[in-house]
Amino acid sequence: MHSDRRSKAYEFGVEAFLNFAVENLLTTPHIRCPCVKCVNLKVFGVGIIRDHLYFNGIDQSYKNWTFHGEPWEATTNASRNVEDGHSRYSFVFEEIDMDDNDFGDFGDFGSDPYEFANVIGDGDQPVYPGCRKYTKLSALVKLYNLKAKHGMSDVCFTELLILQGDLLPEGNTIPTSMYEAKKTLCALGLSYEKMHACPNDCILYRKEYEDSTNCPTCGISRWKQGKDSILKEGVPAKVVWYFPPIPRFKRMFQSHETAKSLTWHAARKSIDGQMSHPADSPSWKLLDDKWSEFGNEPRNLRLALSSDGFNPHSSLSSRYSCWPVILVTYNLPPWLCMKRKFMMLTLLISGPKQPENDIDVYLEPLIDDLKSLWVGIRGVYDAHNGEYFTLRAALMWTINDFPAYGNLSGCVVKGYKACPICGDDTPSHRLKNGHKICYIGHRKWLPINHPYRRQRAAFNGKPEYGIPPEPLTGEEVLHMVENGDRVCWKKKSIFFDLEYWKYLPVRHALDVMHIEKNVCDSIIGTLLEIP
Repeated sequence: MHSDRRSKAYEFGVEAFLNFAVENLLTTPHIRCPCVKCVNLKVFGVGIIRDHLYFNGIDQSYKNWTFHGEPWEATTNASRNVEDGHSRYSFVFEEIDMDDNDFGDFGDFGSDPYEFANVIGDGDQPVYPGCRKYTKLSALVKLYNLKAKHGMSDVCFTELLILQGDLLPEGNTIPTSMYEAKKTLCALGLSYEKMHACPNDCILYRKEYEDSTNCPTCGISRWKQGKDSILKEGVPAKVVWYFPPIPRFKRMFQSHETAKSLTWHAARKSIDGQMSHPADSPSWKLLDDKWSEFGNEPRNLRLALSSDGFNPHSSLSSRYSCWPVILVTYNLPPWLCMKRKFMMLTLLISGPKQPENDIDVYLEPLIDDLKSLWVGIRGVYDAHNGEYFTLRAALMWTINDFPAYGNLSGCVVKGYKACPICGDDTPSHRLKNGHKICYIGHRKWLPINHPYRRQRAAFNGKPEYGIPPEPLTGEEVLHMVENGDRVCWKKKSIFFDLEYWKYLPVRHALDVMHIEKNVCDSIIGTLLEIP
């Protein structure tokens, strides 16, 4: 498999590999592709993988076919080297500030801890002979963080590197250009996929549409149209950046300290019986009880997803809206899981307009990876325990403001049926003069003998004797959208493609800021007559 791709030996190697993989993975018609571009992250049929191996070649670091049937074997010395290397340099890949256009053209050693250990060994050299304060990697990371912090251009950063190299003694390892710096840091960076999208948010040009030049839904061209109305072939009309989370989860476990923190929830003691962490929630307990094999492994990840639009141009007059999609890992202790370095950007959906209900189109690659994580990713190295294991992960809920809640869940969030809990029975009323819809049935959530229930003049002139409705279960919602009951639902959410989603008691949550800041401040301001 490591011979010249034009040779007979390589041809025999490819066939031997494919036969071996098919014999050992009989449960699925698709296997992981070990070519240079896919590096065992993508799954295809045998025919496509054969083409990839001839066109792209095999990943040279993939010498043992561990993703295709061979057992994992690790020597004590190798494990110790990896563990030591990652404990020394975990700060490097946890704290470096990455721009969205960095390191995409260079590889990623996240899938091979031994190769990563070699990179760490090289980076452990002093930045110049006799230097005790900085190593090759730590000095470069410091410089790169300055670039990210102050928004330096690539040309400016290159000149800074040249100046820094001239100031240091001879024999220093400071690179002389931005390109060389990227190559040095590529082992710590994370690759991304740049996917073309239909400007009308119909499809992503991937899988069966990868080679299409026009959208099969609306017919619009894939390519950007210039001011002269001439298509610029090769220049996409719309792009989405996808940062695969699986290599990054692997990287988290390759850090000794982070791998230890990822099992914090299993060692904690809940003393007061109150919900002080998502580990105390019914959703967490349901995953433990319904899928005990998943719950018995404390390293399996519990995730939350958040997305909202923002204007990257810092101009209030601009209507441009860019949407990031971020994953949060709840396995970490509360003082870490909300830190910036553990908030994982997975998608960046470019504007200028909001994706709205078509956001499911952009979530497809992430949902595919979440499906793979639910089945399990074999061969993830745990630096804390010095062993390999099969990593699984589950998405527990999404966190959004109310409009984004409607986009992700498919629920109607405005108009007469705007309450996701009340649905068809939402107590709405259109104001005669203001021409806005108000919702006046909130008293039914008070205790049955509460005095507000009997008050008339302070509310809508009527007493309230109703009882609060029960929230719909995921199975009930799925049944409604699949059977065409679209009064309160705009679509079937793509999250229902996840096997466990319909069983979760809480699937979408509202963010703290809007509840605490907007609602609470308004109530207090009203009570205290603050203008």
